[in-house]
Amino acid sequence: MMSGRRVILGVCGGIAAYKAADLARRLTQEGCEVTTVMTANACRFVTPLTFRTLTGRPVVTEFFADPASPVPHISLAQAAELVVVAPATADCLARAAQGRADDLLAAVLLDTVAPILWAPAMNTRMWEHPLTQGNVKKLTDLGHAFVGPCAGVLACGDTGQGKLAPLEEIVAAVRAKLIPAGPLAGKRVLITAGPTREPWDAIRYLSNRSSGRMGYALAAEARRRGAEVTLVSGPVSLTPPLGVRTLAVTTAQEMHAQAMALFPETDIVIASAAVADFRPAAPSSQKIKKQDMQAHLELVPNPDILADMGRAKSRQVLVGFAAESDPNLESAALKKMKNKNLDLIVANAAGGEQDAFDAEQSAALLLDARGGRREFARQTKAGLAAEILQSLEAWLLTTPHA
Repeated sequence: MMSGRRVILGVCGGIAAYKAADLARRLTQEGCEVTTVMTANACRFVTPLTFRTLTGRPVVTEFFADPASPVPHISLAQAAELVVVAPATADCLARAAQGRADDLLAAVLLDTVAPILWAPAMNTRMWEHPLTQGNVKKLTDLGHAFVGPCAGVLACGDTGQGKLAPLEEIVAAVRAKLIPAGPLAGKRVLITAGPTREPWDAIRYLSNRSSGRMGYALAAEARRRGAEVTLVSGPVSLTPPLGVRTLAVTTAQEMHAQAMALFPETDIVIASAAVADFRPAAPSSQKIKKQDMQAHLELVPNPDILADMGRAKSRQVLVGFAAESDPNLESAALKKMKNKNLDLIVANAAGGEQDAFDAEQSAALLLDARGGRREFARQTKAGLAAEILQSLEAWLLTTPHA
């Protein structure tokens, strides 16, 4: 969802610093590149090695620790897309409000133009003190954001406001800062991906060369753009994208059942799966011996997921895929879009030098039901997914019912 977004995690010296380690882990799992900046007192609660291990990235604690980087606060501040201070102590809030730069974290906070998100944690009386509240107001007036603190039992034994906000709330606040609130934000997106396998006997099946890469790239990109994504996937050798609900299926009938059950509550469907059109009429539960095989294989049609959705749709937006060996790719795609009542269709080549199946890269043609047309050059499927979804967002902005 936040793949590649550059986050500085500032960790101050308080008992809640141990929770910052889990926050670093969660942000890393969300795809963020987390660079941890620790105060001297923070290092007394949790070691820098903990954060380096959890993020796989450097941890910075001093101005002059790295001779190759004599001004680390400037390079860190300029590279950051967001600075999160968790836990933020009363002292750190005070120094930031005064514009001080007497340690590395304070200097980064003073130099950066990136948004700053504070997650305070301290004793209730310290939090409620008029000086602390004045500092919070001053920072808020400068555009800084705050999450928490919340009420509960504190480390000192007191009960009151001052506990670090739940990590889920902090991560959600980070998402809100980093993810643009575009047309896909909050939309429920259903994506089908990969091949289906239609059993012939106990060990054989009919399938195709789809790798699922396109669907998985679309799912990751839709999640990054703020959508709530469900991925219904045929058998692939891919890791499900972070933050995406993934449902594994094998056959076309299973994919049809899952997709149609989710369809009524879905806003957008992107059907990139290569679904088998036919299946063996009478699959055997045992391996069929070579001498018992017939000269032909009797097949029956599988349900047509897109056609059924096209007939059932009301407010949903349907995006289909057409992989064609037909030299007139555009004509074949337009016909499929009309026959299945689609809003948009992505067409690409099956076979030849431009073959999209089981390939790392692909070119594509995007058509919409209003006559729009866009060509995408051959590129990685992650790059193609970004272009497709950018075009979908533009289409959504000009479509009232969407």
